Amino acid sequence: MFSYWLGLAAKKDLTKVGDGNPGAFNLWLAAGFKLGLLGVLLDFMKGYFPLVVLIQREMIRDLSITTVAFAPILGHAFSPFLRGRGGKAIAVTFGVWSAVTQFKVSLVYAVILAVLYVIARMVYKGENTPTETDGFMVVFGMWMLGLYLFFRAFPYYLLLLWLENSLLITYKNKGKLQVFFKDVYSKYWNRDTTIGM
Repeated sequence: MFSYWLGLAAKKDLTKVGDGNPGAFNLWLAAGFKLGLLGVLLDFMKGYFPLVVLIQREMIRDLSITTVAFAPILGHAFSPFLRGRGGKAIAVTFGVWSAVTQFKVSLVYAVILAVLYVIARMVYKGENTPTETDGFMVVFGMWMLGLYLFFRAFPYYLLLLWLENSLLITYKNKGKLQVFFKDVYSKYWNRDTTIGM
């Protein structure tokens, strides 16, 4: 958990910052953008570098790519160094997809998130989006990415990796999703049915 260790070096306990996530975003909040960016870079490289080496040397292929590529994402999300409590695994996810698809899929995911962010800023009239909305965008964007993989006919083992990745990111954001949907329900749907009565 590079971000957690960097936080400790800066005398910050990331489990007590923001949502308690020991990842790069909370490092950014706790110790500033320089350490935050370093945390993002290290988490990205954790997913990217080992996979690139293994794939280029043809030590893994097809279904073995799925297993090996999911390992850093899973390890980050449920870090054994923090007794199973890890980060949201977003930067590691970008690293993994950059390695296994030579940046193609990670770039598409970044574009999807950028579009969702612009829409969210319009909905919130230029104000910062709540953390629950951010969580929803990360999860929804990951599920949308599956459409791209399917229609572009990516191989089955990458579709399996995407499914594992999507389920994990959904699970790691389940609390934020519950709050997000509860807020949406109370603001929009519940209001409309009350007016109709």
